Amino acid sequence: MSYLNFNKEELVNLEYSLKREVLSTNRAGGYFSTTIVCCNTRKYHGLLVVPIKEFGGENHVLLSSLDETIVQHGKEFNLGIHKYPGIYEPRGHKYIVDLEYDPLFTLTYRVGGVVLKKEILMVHNEAQLLIRYTLEDAHSETFLRLKPFLAYRNAHALSRANMMANTKYETVENGIRSKLYVGFPALNMQLSKANEFVAVPDWYYNIEYLEEKARGYDYKEDLFVPGYLEVPIKKGESIIFSASTEEVKTGGLKRKFQQLEEKRKHRDDCESCLTYSASQFIVHDGKDTEVVAGYPWFGRWGRDTFIALPGLTLAACGNLKECKEVLDTMSRQLHNGLFPNIGKGDKAAYNSIDAPMWYFWAVQQYDEALNEPGVIWKTYGSKMKAILTAFRDGINPGLYMDGNGLIWASQPGKALTWMDAVVKGVPVTARAGYAVEINALWYNAVCYSLKLAEEAKDMKFVEEWKDMPELIRKSFVETFWNEEKGYLADYADERGQNLWVRPNQVFACSLAYSPITDDMKESVLRVITKELLTPKGLRTLSPKDPNYHGHYEGDQNHRDEAYHQGTVWPWLIGAYIEANLKLYGKQFLPEAKELLNGFEDDMTLYGVCSIAEVYDGDPPHHPNGSISQAWSVGEVLRSMELIRKYE
Repeated sequence: MSYLNFNKEELVNLEYSLKREVLSTNRAGGYFSTTIVCCNTRKYHGLLVVPIKEFGGENHVLLSSLDETIVQHGKEFNLGIHKYPGIYEPRGHKYIVDLEYDPLFTLTYRVGGVVLKKEILMVHNEAQLLIRYTLEDAHSETFLRLKPFLAYRNAHALSRANMMANTKYETVENGIRSKLYVGFPALNMQLSKANEFVAVPDWYYNIEYLEEKARGYDYKEDLFVPGYLEVPIKKGESIIFSASTEEVKTGGLKRKFQQLEEKRKHRDDCESCLTYSASQFIVHDGKDTEVVAGYPWFGRWGRDTFIALPGLTLAACGNLKECKEVLDTMSRQLHNGLFPNIGKGDKAAYNSIDAPMWYFWAVQQYDEALNEPGVIWKTYGSKMKAILTAFRDGINPGLYMDGNGLIWASQPGKALTWMDAVVKGVPVTARAGYAVEINALWYNAVCYSLKLAEEAKDMKFVEEWKDMPELIRKSFVETFWNEEKGYLADYADERGQNLWVRPNQVFACSLAYSPITDDMKESVLRVITKELLTPKGLRTLSPKDPNYHGHYEGDQNHRDEAYHQGTVWPWLIGAYIEANLKLYGKQFLPEAKELLNGFEDDMTLYGVCSIAEVYDGDPPHHPNGSISQAWSVGEVLRSMELIRKYE
């Protein structure tokens, strides 16, 4: 029996099936994603979604969906499903009798005596989607009809019927080529077998995406259908459909599909599912190797990259080469001691104070895995020194090392830490001043740099920074520790300590170099366990706080108000488990394992084979946000590796 099990009887229940989404990427920025019954519920869903360099490298939905119709004795049975105002039409999901996800996303349909199997595969490093249709049973002449729904628009936008669209098509080998708008690549839709294309050009109006509606966005669009491909199919026969930005030789499609299928690894437990998921975040683009922060709508984010990287590469598969490629890519983009939070080149936004701090941590993890003394300082030492100097000298407005050795971060109207939600132009959690995790990371960065410099005999750097750790440690305790409460302030400013119970203090307990004592760590972890810990990660605010939001839902403003005000973030579980293992050793292993076992159900609950971005703060902690988040997956995988080390 497959590890990834779905309730086959519930597949026809749309409340069950539309909440479960599948994703497959091509490792080059493109993907396909939809629900388990192939009904799109997001504008981000599509069978072929690819980045287009001419449009800034942003993802664009070319092929939204593909309706299959079985034709026997002149009768048509449409297996597709779309949501229109007040109705689902057609209702092809009622014919689904089986669903598998290992090694490929596979649906089996039964229509009377006809049994048709559909297997979907995204080709790595190419803008190509392949679908294999196999007629497993039939008792009379059968035809397969395929009707493509074209979007041709930015993944963040929606399309409407218009006179600008080029509704004409060209014939290619065993198929057609469409190109709705100038500047876009052509979409080649071909079969492995000779077929007939019937031109029936038409717009399909007001297709609805229910997840967009629930999130408060526009949710209706018009899609263009050029016609349909029709081909006879015999019992036992397989036919391959290819959608690609390049015309292909159709004679090789069956062999290519089989070869790619054989390379797919099985996913027979939670860890193998997450390892598969981890590989989907790593994107190769020329000389750059980057981490996509989350699917389906996030791009490359600086801080997310460094936090997720060790888990995605080192813990997932021991891939030191890929880890280094990402570090090198990001190192090339360092500017004035900061990394781009989002965007690249001229569009880069250098507005994240914690990204450079997490850079040291990511390099630390790579260093430990590499275990080659002297290499790290030689490779990354100049970048590390540039970051430390930039903060010490305050070359970025509002971001500087104060006289007490701590980092002060404050820019009017901006949230500079990972708690960066903004509602109506105002940060929900500005946290201006001395932020606890920033300064814990700063202490770690300075101590780690000194260690490397001493080993490399870089005495000039050592002499320059040797007195800093003790100054930072002393100031950290004086600024953040609250003896009466028994935990660390979340931040401190001119008014003193902010004592809202938040998870950011956990990093002062988990990092390799910590500015606080073990007694303090024990007290901090006790508070976090009591008020913030859930089976899905740590809450961002204690439920006792009047500002606490227990549910992440509604339009963007409502969601952003809850984003860091109680919503659970799975990635925080990594630091929590690491801190407890460092403090209690093997004694904490049973609890650590139990926490990670809590993610078993998630493999078939929301984003199949992955972990969501966030969860509700209140039980039963429903998943929400992106269906597959890099640092969620990365930190759970890293926690699994930590457990193995302690065992």
